[in-house]
Amino acid sequence: MSGAGRYPRWRPGIELREDWLASVSEEIIDPDREIVDPHHHLWRHGDAVYELDVLAKDTGSGHNVVQTIYIECRSYYDQDAPEHLKPVGETRRVAEMAATVPSGSAQIAGIVAFADLRRADLGETLDAHEEAGQGRLVGIRHAGARDSDPDALMIPGRGDAGLYADPAFRRGVAMLGARGLTYDTWHYHHQAEDFLALARAVPETTLVLDHFGTPLGVGRFKGRRDEIFRTWRDDMASLSGCSNVVAKLGGLSMPDNGWNWDSRDRPPSSDEMVECQGDWYHHMIECFGPARCMFESNFPVDRVSISYPVLWNAFKKMAARYSPEDQTRMFSETARQTYRI
Repeated sequence: MSGAGRYPRWRPGIELREDWLASVSEEIIDPDREIVDPHHHLWRHGDAVYELDVLAKDTGSGHNVVQTIYIECRSYYDQDAPEHLKPVGETRRVAEMAATVPSGSAQIAGIVAFADLRRADLGETLDAHEEAGQGRLVGIRHAGARDSDPDALMIPGRGDAGLYADPAFRRGVAMLGARGLTYDTWHYHHQAEDFLALARAVPETTLVLDHFGTPLGVGRFKGRRDEIFRTWRDDMASLSGCSNVVAKLGGLSMPDNGWNWDSRDRPPSSDEMVECQGDWYHHMIECFGPARCMFESNFPVDRVSISYPVLWNAFKKMAARYSPEDQTRMFSETARQTYRI
């Protein structure tokens, strides 16, 4: 299965508009700062391909990106394998790609794969991922994203109802911790209480919250950003009390967040991103602390809205108010410690 199976409403090629992205160009801020990008994908959407060559162009566009973490997106599945082993094809293919990255380029240092954490044969699936990953498997993402109006979303989640409360699922998340693997998640802002209950139920497993919990800004949530921010702010403060949760700072420029940057004549500048989104970032850092925060690109998904160099310029502008040590944590060390790379 290609990435297109993951994002049925994705407009193929929207993530590859090079001329549109290049219409906003900025001088690179703090170009020597070491960066670990803990969240990107690789995929094929028909003729629209985001694989190593385009990734290298992004990570090599001026910022000092030295390592990355690949996150599952249902690419490269082995359709000839038994159902529980089909996702192992993704791990195998990405590990093969990672082995070809030349020295001096950003290395794919870790892979977060998919496995159905509810299955009785989960151990067999994890063993197969370990072998296929060639030392790069660092975690599993079995996302819980689910909304009652999926037709309003460009990237509708496919999580099952009640997933986070499912006893079998919680046993699977606990198994990840016992194996030294992380659990990555993606869900929507209105699922925050369910995720909080999960985090409290599996304290021995490191849970990685992707994309701020995806505050939606389309469909029934259009025009309600201030209201959502107030509720989200309290939800994140509560969640930060779970010491096993680490937060990724990024993925807030997806079309479903409702900024509508993807439909403009020009993408935003780093200053505009800071002005629009800065309060969300600073609240997360205040709640979780830099030791549990890591900036992420979420490329090529956020690539529909903003270019890689401009995105990381915005991160650096937002991070400027924090100490050099805290900046190092958020740009590289939190990711390395969380994923043990």
